[in-house]
Amino acid sequence: MSFFRKLRWNLIGILGKLALWIWAKSARIKIIGEERYKELRDSGKAVVFLVWHGRIFIVPYFFRKRGIMPLISPSQDGEIPAQIMSRWGYRNIRGSSSHAVIRVWNRMKNELKKGGEVIIVPDGPRGPDREMKLGGIKLAQETGAVLVPFTFSTSRKKFLKSWDKFLIFYPFSKVVAVYGSPMNVDPALKDDGLEKERQKIERVLTELDEKADRFYG
Repeated sequence: MSFFRKLRWNLIGILGKLALWIWAKSARIKIIGEERYKELRDSGKAVVFLVWHGRIFIVPYFFRKRGIMPLISPSQDGEIPAQIMSRWGYRNIRGSSSHAVIRVWNRMKNELKKGGEVIIVPDGPRGPDREMKLGGIKLAQETGAVLVPFTFSTSRKKFLKSWDKFLIFYPFSKVVAVYGSPMNVDPALKDDGLEKERQKIERVLTELDEKADRFYG
């Protein structure tokens, strides 16, 4: 990467972080379902957060300064969140949840075996929308980590015209951040059993979005 390209991305990261911080600080954020997640962390359990691509807008701000490892697309589309999140203490890893690239996969496994936390976008980076890939489930199977769904919604919604119906909130909105119930994955599951588990978790994630959307009517 050339000097000027690096400079450009650095500026995008700095300004993007500032803009998102101001935007999020203007909102009144209510958190639901965090108690069981805290119990997991207090007991030293590793966590894999699952967040649909369309609901990641609040993620860089919400989980900041925790040293979490997010899996971010290696494409140019992933560069903006990567630049912003690296300035908030995230330990970014670039790859795709749909491909178990050995180096990326092993880094996530090692992180979870040490009791760490990983964020995965199970329908990313290009969909289809809310169609879960198996990466996060297999990661939990191989490490014993607990899957924790996460989403948000808002009193003043704006859905972008994108493949994932990307949700943002207007400044000074009320925002609800919702942790779903933690889920353990049977390490013995395979084939049809694994597919049924994938479908179940996919429904749980989608229903969590619907629950969040109903919060403000």
